[in-house]
Amino acid sequence: MPGLLKLCEDCFGTADLYQVLGVRRDAASEAEIRRGYHRVSLRVHPDRVPDAEKEEATRKFQILGRIYSVLSDQEQRALYDEQGTVEEEGDNLSRDRDWEEYWRLLFKKITVEDIRAFEEKYKGSEEEVTDVKQAYMDFEGDMDKIMQSVLCAVELEDEPRIRKIIQQAIDSGDVPAYNAFVKESKKKQVRRKKRAHREAEEAEKMKADLGLGESSEDLKALIQSRKKDREQEMDKLLTDLEAKYCKPSKRGGIKAPTSKRCKK
Repeated sequence: MPGLLKLCEDCFGTADLYQVLGVRRDAASEAEIRRGYHRVSLRVHPDRVPDAEKEEATRKFQILGRIYSVLSDQEQRALYDEQGTVEEEGDNLSRDRDWEEYWRLLFKKITVEDIRAFEEKYKGSEEEVTDVKQAYMDFEGDMDKIMQSVLCAVELEDEPRIRKIIQQAIDSGDVPAYNAFVKESKKKQVRRKKRAHREAEEAEKMKADLGLGESSEDLKALIQSRKKDREQEMDKLLTDLEAKYCKPSKRGGIKAPTSKRCKK
């Protein structure tokens, strides 16, 4: 069986354990490593992927658990930092370990109520302002991508407020004036609003058809009833909220590598 570093190379395109978790080696505290592990593992959690992808996701999920087990252990991390090697024989790296149970012990389950509470606290906060400005920089002013990226953002309700945050940041010199933002065409704005209206109407119609209200179970039923082409988008939103809510922090570090199919 290949070792952990080879498995990382095959499945994540890099043998750098820190890069797989999307954290900087020289600045990664124990809390940052934990957040990185949580964020990346949510993307490949076997419960969050279609049946056809479960085997692949399970393998990646197990690898991530082993990575975190190394970097969260002072002696194992020191060995890896100094020599670039991993002690493969320890019980904490056993391939037979129940990594899903290990994950559940580390991270609490997020409920709809948790998400609502987070949204109330997050909107209008300094943390949201920081995230909006970061999204603006990441997407160079593209409001379509910014609105999809910012946590809890609802296009019809929140776009004017988010645009105001960005404009204030431009006026104060905190961020550059990207043409994609300052010269965005009316046509593109109208198209985005129409799409948002259409999606809102679809959601309301679905709620009515299913006889749903506003309770936690009703919201869960609504999410579960969405069409397949919307499920991945909703999962991404809930994943981002879950990672953020468990350990809120300003964005930083380095971007995790794009996951790819493991080499057999």
